[in-house]
Amino acid sequence: MTARSERDAPIGVIPPHRVLIAAERCKGCGLCVAVCPPEIMELGSLNRLGYAVVHVTDQARCTSCTACALVCPEVAITVLRPRKAPPKPEGNP
Repeated sequence: MTARSERDAPIGVIPPHRVLIAAERCKGCGLCVAVCPPEIMELGSLNRLGYAVVHVTDQARCTSCTACALVCPEVAITVLRPRKAPPKPEGNP
């Protein structure tokens, strides 16, 4: 799976681009478009190999669910998730 946290981002900050597409790896199969819950992915312009490359229409609506990355047979999608605060130890206020 290609999901990770933004290690350099402050805790709780959501990166501006949650979904990154490796355009030259995308073969335009459309599987990611079909499984995207908020329906924010669509096929667009052609890459140098002649395949329609998927792109995200609204990064702000992305839920970082990683469904798109999980179904991509070309591993062309990376999903970024906001960094979470570490859990506080029990017994400490």
